[in-house]
Amino acid sequence: RLGALLGYFTSAKFLLYLGHALSTWGDRMWHFAVSVFLVELYGNSLLLTAVYGLVVAGSVLLLGAIIGDWVDKNSRLKVAQTSLVVQNASVILCGIILMIIFLFKTQLLTLYHGWLLTMCYILVITIANIANLASTATAITIQRDWIVVVAGEDRSKLADMNATIRRIDQLTNILAPMAVGQIMTFGSPMIGCGFISGWNLMSMCVEYLLLWKVYQKTPTLALKCSKVEESELKQLNVKKENDMKPAEGVQLIVEKDVTGFEPQQEKEVGCAARMAEPFITFRDGWVAYYNQPVFLAGMGLAFLYMTVLGFDCITTGYAYTQGLSGSVLSLLMGASAVTGIMGTVAFTWLRRKCGLIRTGLISGVAQFSCLVLCAISVFMPGSPLDLTVSPFADISARLFESEPLPTIASPGGEPEVAFATGMPNLLNGSAIPANSDPEMSPEPVPLISVSLLFAGVIAARVGLWSFDLTVTQLLQENVAESERGIINGVQNSMNYLLDLLHFIMVILAPNPEAFGLLVLISVSFVAMGHIMYFRFAQKSLGKQLLACCTPDPDDPKAVSDSSLPGNTSTV
Repeated sequence: RLGALLGYFTSAKFLLYLGHALSTWGDRMWHFAVSVFLVELYGNSLLLTAVYGLVVAGSVLLLGAIIGDWVDKNSRLKVAQTSLVVQNASVILCGIILMIIFLFKTQLLTLYHGWLLTMCYILVITIANIANLASTATAITIQRDWIVVVAGEDRSKLADMNATIRRIDQLTNILAPMAVGQIMTFGSPMIGCGFISGWNLMSMCVEYLLLWKVYQKTPTLALKCSKVEESELKQLNVKKENDMKPAEGVQLIVEKDVTGFEPQQEKEVGCAARMAEPFITFRDGWVAYYNQPVFLAGMGLAFLYMTVLGFDCITTGYAYTQGLSGSVLSLLMGASAVTGIMGTVAFTWLRRKCGLIRTGLISGVAQFSCLVLCAISVFMPGSPLDLTVSPFADISARLFESEPLPTIASPGGEPEVAFATGMPNLLNGSAIPANSDPEMSPEPVPLISVSLLFAGVIAARVGLWSFDLTVTQLLQENVAESERGIINGVQNSMNYLLDLLHFIMVILAPNPEAFGLLVLISVSFVAMGHIMYFRFAQKSLGKQLLACCTPDPDDPKAVSDSSLPGNTSTV
């Protein structure tokens, strides 16, 4: 037993978990802290935070395919180590710059009429964006490629590893912000910067060593060559393979032609062609993504990002306007983490019992059924839904008033910036929690509507994370190894695109009276996402979705559930 335990703790799988836990912990601390730092620096204004969010989302949207292509074209160890070093070095550098700004902000304001301080802000946002892009590359190479190779041909092991990775994500999402928040509360923002920089320096060294150990323990990670691509092509064209024995000869001829043509091509490649290369990669990535057999499943997952039904700043801000306290919200967030972990457990159980594709169907039905409660909550007592209120009234009022951004009274009596308490001012410029000032809210808001809303959101996390894991494994199993990077890069871009659209939707209708409409739109987008997945499952399983059947073998877009390596049983 001791030997088995020791073997597990030294296995590539455990080392991969440990490295991911360290990386995710650092990421969550930084993502939480950088927004608070930017608000603190810019006089309790959300401007820098909004600019940072827009830059990050836009960069991944535009560069996702290019990052994925870079992951595909380089060795696994080089990609993992480079992205790790760039990410952590960027965070360390950002932390140092922020410490300098906190220390010398008054002096910087007087130099060059404040332009030096503005340049520091631009530098911080730029370097933080580079850190996020490197983090995206790390996520693609580790969670979409390395994990598949470490699992080998055992798809049950792959499912278990995916679920464990998600559990680590769920725990760090809650614990890491709490930890750094305590340091910043009882210390100072400058101490928080120093702690995060020190953590990333230590974590980078440990993660670098862990990556090297995993690489050594898994020799197949070094095999990223034409042999692997050939075997994947054979798997995609099983029927044609037996009838085309001269395939090897054909490939040799093609290779000769290519090698013979390379010098002439190199001469013709000019500056314009090199400048056009990223745009060609961008186009090819999106075309390749569209041509994937799991395209509809990936689109279905992306559509789930177009929602206000999550524990982001929008929904928590709305909850404050409805009278929920910060302590209640923290408990609700903890409950959502628990249901998220339950979703990962449900995924592994359902996959063993029903197969991978059917697991996605069941998870989708479960999620949508829970979100029906959110739709019902819009029409229940306590809902502020009022479509007669112009969604642009608050925006126009804010444009023509010169008052400073509102603050919210904290339980201790000191003013607290709206962002730190969930951004209620994004929903209503003068919104104050109903429980913070009895004079401004003489009548308590009925909690039936908001209770149903959060009951639906929390319960839906089980189906959501099970569905997310299903699509993740479908991408892992059905995308050719040579295209894993670029396809998952485009998938990340799609996710960010829909996420951006949901923020634009809130900007267009920021009043609490319009939040019910946003809820209904969100439920509609979730329904559309699951309809896309249903169409994918229909193509893959045939006409009888819940029966054991084989789809048309001539359909190149069809992916058989029984042929997927992840399916171990039939219904």
